[in-house]
Amino acid sequence: MIIQVPALDELPALRAIERAAGEPFRALDMASVADDEPPSPAQLTEFQRAGRVLAAYEEPGPGREGRRPVGYLLWEPVDGCTHIEQVSVHPDRAHRRIGRALIDRAERDGGPVPLTLTTFTEVPWNAPYYARIGFRILPEAELTPGLRAIRAHEAALGLDRWPRTGMRREPGWSGRLGRSG
Repeated sequence: MIIQVPALDELPALRAIERAAGEPFRALDMASVADDEPPSPAQLTEFQRAGRVLAAYEEPGPGREGRRPVGYLLWEPVDGCTHIEQVSVHPDRAHRRIGRALIDRAERDGGPVPLTLTTFTEVPWNAPYYARIGFRILPEAELTPGLRAIRAHEAALGLDRWPRTGMRREPGWSGRLGRSG
């Protein structure tokens, strides 16, 4: 698998991945999550220019021709941590450790600092999955100002209709022996 910052002309494929990755939420009675609009082309371009969007490709192939991303991740620095803003894998490529590979790469790119994210607690491929790959749920008292602002924004968008939480993974977890995701 190749993980790298995608080219500008690959950004529309990330929006398609996001739409496909949202579909399983319908089975959980979370249609509004499934219907949520992916990041805009302008937002994706901003992340791409900052080097903070990563795409996963299964096919090595020569150059970029013929390759299509199968997953992507957006990250940004928040309160001294690498905050995972979004990670999505096309459902056709689920259960192949692509999400974990993207998260581990974001950890390397972000530097030796903790990773954070916010997520749904009761969605199997959200908080329970992240716990398996080293994240822990943050008690309210441990939320940083930046995470509190992110959570407030999510609440304003209506995402708190379902239980959500902030999570954190300490640096170096991905390299620990005996761990699998």
